[in-house]
Amino acid sequence: MSNPKVLLVEDEFTLGQIVKDSLETRGFDMLYAKDGQEGIRMYQQEKPDIIVLDIMMPNMDGFTLTTEVRKNDKNTPIIFLTAKSQTADVVKGFELGGNDYLKKPFSMDELIVRIKSLLNRFGQQPAPVENNENTIQIGQYSFNFTRQTLSRHNVIEFLSHRESEILRRLAQSPNEVVERKPILIELWGDDTFFNARSMDVFITKLRRYLKEDPRIQIVNVRGVGYKLIM
Repeated sequence: MSNPKVLLVEDEFTLGQIVKDSLETRGFDMLYAKDGQEGIRMYQQEKPDIIVLDIMMPNMDGFTLTTEVRKNDKNTPIIFLTAKSQTADVVKGFELGGNDYLKKPFSMDELIVRIKSLLNRFGQQPAPVENNENTIQIGQYSFNFTRQTLSRHNVIEFLSHRESEILRRLAQSPNEVVERKPILIELWGDDTFFNARSMDVFITKLRRYLKEDPRIQIVNVRGVGYKLIM
């Protein structure tokens, strides 16, 4: 099986080289573009398995690049790299078709976990065998929060870090209200309005993952948090 092909689009040259070199040593085939225009050309020519891109770039920003990709390609996963002050942009990124994001500065290990998770989810790598350790049963679903997997009838969904951590907190307190504020502080760093909107996006995605079992619901408790009904 060939190595996964990663297109990295990052205008900060030093960071771009560090990420490129680090991923190459981990077995990824790397394509590196220094701005959005170069990135869209490489995407069209090379057809990467996954795209990792900065939001704020000259000559074509990450949003525009994502919009161009998603005109004809709904499947290639996209990870945004964003500064802490750009939380509002994260919501827009998901709406345009992004799949995950990392705030700068980030660890290479976390980036690699996110890349592998998305590659697994979209079928570029074989899914690992599920085990029973650290698994919570959610209706018809088995949720392994260590592997960050949600499985039903041998179909495995690979969750992002935040998706998994939110679902873990809900699943460990079924039919009870889980407050929003502690989750925001632990996973986002604060409970600002834009972070709360970002969390709402993740809740919507979790509902979509769980929709095949009509007995399972994640309901809003207005002004407080959420409840996983099982």
